[in-house]
Amino acid sequence: MDVGLLSRINDEVQAGKYGVLCTVTSEDGSTPRSRGASMWVRPDGTIAGTIGGGLIEYEAIQEALLLMKSGEGTRIWRKGLTEKDGMACGGSAEIYMETIGRCDELVIFGGGHVGRAVAELGAFVGFRVTVWDERPEFANDEHIPWARNIACPIDKIYEKGITLHERSYVVIMTRGHALDAEAVTVTDGMPGAYYGMIGSRSKIATLRKKLLEQGVSVAHLDRIYQPIGLPIRAETPNEIAVSVMAEIIAVKYGADIKRLRG
Repeated sequence: MDVGLLSRINDEVQAGKYGVLCTVTSEDGSTPRSRGASMWVRPDGTIAGTIGGGLIEYEAIQEALLLMKSGEGTRIWRKGLTEKDGMACGGSAEIYMETIGRCDELVIFGGGHVGRAVAELGAFVGFRVTVWDERPEFANDEHIPWARNIACPIDKIYEKGITLHERSYVVIMTRGHALDAEAVTVTDGMPGAYYGMIGSRSKIATLRKKLLEQGVSVAHLDRIYQPIGLPIRAETPNEIAVSVMAEIIAVKYGADIKRLRG
């Protein structure tokens, strides 16, 4: 395998990105590339490396995108190269596809006291943690050493490397109600295993009405756990973090949340 490709994949994974590594594991007859040829497929369909170009590469990209969408980790894909497909090689290839970089990720909007506590506990129980705050003095490695920290305007989060996927657990607890509303808005339509927002029931009801008027989808608002966390009467930031992470773990493993919430 190309060392340069491995280095590029490592750089992207370290930056919080993910994709599918496609590797030719066997070939029979004439094929565009030999065993060991590899290609990296990103969620937007762009690639690095090649397994031969043409139809086989195009179809492999589509299979890799389906693998990412399915949430599965690996897949073996076989392709016969026939004249019917416009490929006169006459051989066949087996390609091993592996999702790399996508794991359970905790994405926290807000690097204040509670966000910091949730980040620490999330990292402790095994989540990869990303913290966003528009204030650099809060979203930095000194303040929150357990996370990848991103400080930027909220409308730039996807440009700065936040990637939401089927294994993203999103926690909204910014410095104020208006910014919470913006966080809800910019995540509308995005994938995720869990969304939760901190706040009293009255605050949440007010925000919901406002966001509906602004065009945020009902489906998005309905999937947000609110108020966030299991009802353990938590008060301190660390106690609230326990409540939040307990709910996230319960969702992850399919526990009966309604029963746990009472």
